[in-house]
Amino acid sequence: MNNKLRVAIVGSTGYGGVELIRFLQHHPHVEITSVISSSSSGESIAVGFPHLTGVIIRPLDGVDPVEIAGRADLVFTATPSGVSAKLVPGLLEAGLKVIDLSGDFRIKDGAVYEEWYKHPAPSDELLQQAVYGMCELYGEEVKEKAFISNPGCYPTATLLGLVPAVQAGWIDPSSIIIDAKSGVSGAGRGTNLAYHYAEMNENFKAYKLNKHQHIPEIEQVLGHVAGSPVTVTFTTQLVPMTRGIMSTMYASLVGEHTDRELVDLYRQFYENRPFVRVREPGIWPSTKEVTGSNYCDIGFSVDPRTGRLTIVSVIDNLVKGASGQAIQNLNLMMGWEENLGLNMTPVYP
Repeated sequence: MNNKLRVAIVGSTGYGGVELIRFLQHHPHVEITSVISSSSSGESIAVGFPHLTGVIIRPLDGVDPVEIAGRADLVFTATPSGVSAKLVPGLLEAGLKVIDLSGDFRIKDGAVYEEWYKHPAPSDELLQQAVYGMCELYGEEVKEKAFISNPGCYPTATLLGLVPAVQAGWIDPSSIIIDAKSGVSGAGRGTNLAYHYAEMNENFKAYKLNKHQHIPEIEQVLGHVAGSPVTVTFTTQLVPMTRGIMSTMYASLVGEHTDRELVDLYRQFYENRPFVRVREPGIWPSTKEVTGSNYCDIGFSVDPRTGRLTIVSVIDNLVKGASGQAIQNLNLMMGWEENLGLNMTPVYP
């Protein structure tokens, strides 16, 4: 165990933190040395998560950067937005590597962050220091870095579905419309009437129309890829399921392209990237086909009648949209194989 990387998890009593535990337990180069909760310090994690009985023995630790640095080499911060901005500076100063799963360091413009997240922005120095860790796009930038900002769940499904076509110039970026649906676990474990069983069961509802905090993250990356600012229409909806995101995207084609050409383009773009699976023409993915895994599955339909392209992209919001991608970033940071500890087959049915 002495030659393993010691990791701590802040926010270990949330869904993202629990998923980190599930995957890291199987990682050959990692030892979980501290699970941390500011609200439940001293308790067993099994009190809130009985399924972890006998898995994590050590009681939950408190949030003290110096104490964390004494027990760990790297820390995952799976906290709500606004919390990491206050916590991460102390962790970095203590000499820890940090992978942040909140949204606090994804947006490089502090004013834009404050407009959408309604929290004071971190310092510009930290915003520029944080590497945006979408491995399939920026994997080379992640290597050997000490501070990674993990992408959001909706942006992961959406950007992996859009970027190859945007970069190739096959779609008009100004025409992009995104219709994204998520399971209820994306809202976290906190209690809220909107996510009560009686409110969500047999129901389907839109929320945060044109105001979702993931909009600037999506536009930031698309603008970088396109070489000029991109504005999208982005609609989010909750569906009565626990896990999963389906992002369905529509855009006007530039030139004439077939489903077969789209498949070939995407497979070439994601060649040697183990977690993006591109479907054959006429076969479109569903959320259950990636549940519990770090896969993103993508399918296409070209409509010659309208001259538009439909892209369907699905992920498990808690894995590829959060904890699994964070471990993918860990692997690249440390120079390990990208899929180490992540080769879990989706749970089906």
